[in-house]
Amino acid sequence: MSYQFNAEKTANELVSWVKAYFENTASPETKAVIGISGGKDSSVAAAVCVKALGKDRVIGVLMPQGEQSDIAFSRLLVDTLGIKSYTINIGDTVSTFMGELKKHIDPTNQAVVNTPARIRMTTLYAVAACVGGRVVNTCNLSEDWVGYSTKYGDAAGDFSPLSDLTVTEVLQVGDYLGLPEELVHKVPIDGLCGKTDEENLGFTYAELDRYIRGLTDLSDKPELKEKIDRMHRNNLHKLQLMPKFEQNK
Repeated sequence: MSYQFNAEKTANELVSWVKAYFENTASPETKAVIGISGGKDSSVAAAVCVKALGKDRVIGVLMPQGEQSDIAFSRLLVDTLGIKSYTINIGDTVSTFMGELKKHIDPTNQAVVNTPARIRMTTLYAVAACVGGRVVNTCNLSEDWVGYSTKYGDAAGDFSPLSDLTVTEVLQVGDYLGLPEELVHKVPIDGLCGKTDEENLGFTYAELDRYIRGLTDLSDKPELKEKIDRMHRNNLHKLQLMPKFEQNK
């Protein structure tokens, strides 16, 4: 029997899950603090939180790095949901930190790419500390599967509503929730080299999602299967608890 996804059922379960998480672990005043990129994941996660908690308990944080050409999408989401938001520009912070780092060591491409994501997460936790909030993780299953996230950056958070949903499923939930099409179906771009996520990955999310859900075994594309499997193995550390030494007792 093939895998079947029901967007309406899943959306309702997501709302119930977020509501239960806050009822069981937080005070009635605790807010959800979410980084707003204007893409599908932050849009859907924010919409789910608004339905679960009410718009007064959801805080959006826009974090451009200097000038952000597509920040209008982030503002559209905030306006659509009617949530309070803060715009905190991380450009100077990133520049100052990288400038100091360069005095001691030449930054690798990995450091250049991952540092802004970790500064954004630091910003979210600072806001959460000020407003009494929990940070929303906005990663989805597809990105997590191949490690397309930054450890202790966008891969961090206090609760994760979308991490069991593939990109294809997130899009369906976003459409069901009635979010603007330009937000749900905005093509994700890395913001550094101008390439889309799929161009960087070397395969489409549709191919990846079908493989994850067992709808294809990629036997006709052995090189792609091997690449996805390798990326999954090499990035499992991002999803697992930090290994710790345990004494023999």
